[in-house]
Amino acid sequence: MDILRFITAGSVDDGKSTLIGRLLYDSKSILIDQLEAIEKQSKNRDSGEIDLALLTDGLRAEREQGITIDVAYKYFSTPKRKFIIADAPGHIQYTRNMVTGASNAALAIILIDARNGVVEQTRRHSAIVSLLHIPHVVVAVNKMDLVQNSPDVFNNILIDYEKVARNLGLKDVKYIPISAINGDNIVEKSPNFPWYSGVPLLQYLEEVELESDVNLTDPRFSVQYVIRPQTEDLHDYRGYAGKVISGIYRKGDRVAILPSGLETTLSRIEIGGQEVEEAFAQQSVVLHLEDDIDVSRGDMIVKSDNRPQQSQECKAVICWMDSKPLKPGNKYLLQINSTRVKSVIREIHYRLDVNTLKQEPQPEKAALNDIIEATIKTATPIAFDDYDHLRQNGGAILIDETSNVTVGACMLQGLN
Repeated sequence: MDILRFITAGSVDDGKSTLIGRLLYDSKSILIDQLEAIEKQSKNRDSGEIDLALLTDGLRAEREQGITIDVAYKYFSTPKRKFIIADAPGHIQYTRNMVTGASNAALAIILIDARNGVVEQTRRHSAIVSLLHIPHVVVAVNKMDLVQNSPDVFNNILIDYEKVARNLGLKDVKYIPISAINGDNIVEKSPNFPWYSGVPLLQYLEEVELESDVNLTDPRFSVQYVIRPQTEDLHDYRGYAGKVISGIYRKGDRVAILPSGLETTLSRIEIGGQEVEEAFAQQSVVLHLEDDIDVSRGDMIVKSDNRPQQSQECKAVICWMDSKPLKPGNKYLLQINSTRVKSVIREIHYRLDVNTLKQEPQPEKAALNDIIEATIKTATPIAFDDYDHLRQNGGAILIDETSNVTVGACMLQGLN
């Protein structure tokens, strides 16, 4: 059974937490003790109904403010698919939270309040979705019950958002009218929208095609662990454990080890202790090499005739996540998959205004939640692909060397 990772985003009070709560509640993914807890916490509501938003508002202080200020992760499944949900905050000062939640997402649900239509926050969140190359977008027009389920309101929002999608290059966009608080069009198709011919939200999430999002063309394998049991039975055993980032590996393939560039042949592939003929993207495997080559954690095994870029310099679009500003000359650890190297920020090219997508040239520094483009110099060459070509081998993080805290999310690309 495959997994769909998706993020919800929208303006404050658009109903993100309520929508997630409704998905969990109507799909019967709530434990009895969780249900009892939110029933008790909902008693002060005049209507006496369960406040489903409480399922994702994890901290009492957040609930007292009436907002969600962190990324809340929830998990549920149906007979067709497993789901991981990231509920990102709506406030502009929490841009970093949305980037964090969206970094591994295959789909984004952008909520729009039917009463307000497309607003600045909608454009900002859509810009981040475009920047991160999330392949699928659902525009969920919420609170349709407050506009009498009007098809005209829905169609006008669709027309307005189509302009945003065209400007940002969003391709696979699905529009669904919903009422999260009433459960209309969430799990079951609602009779309140006779003019809507599409499927309800959950059905779309179950059926959206994910296979085409997996890159099976460019084989990339980052070594996470070298297995050397050195027992009597396995005296000569040497396996390289990790996850196939993309592509397909087959026994007998000619491969190169990066950064050294040495070539050898795949002699064996194991999955779960069993030998197999091939392994493909998203599988955790152990690879064996025909020749005794020095390979360690952080090295990359790729096909000899299909190699990523190798360089000590690259450009990166960076979402800055630290209260201490990023400045040229600052030093950090750069980590891409299991590779971690020392690096320095050479130059900041521009700061991106995520509302207008305008580039403010050569700022002196990047502050918390800023999105910038910079040149990064690494101590040793790194193997990477352009983020817009292969997200799995083009996404990286910057780590503070002193505190070991992640301070930046990076989307890498070559200098040319």
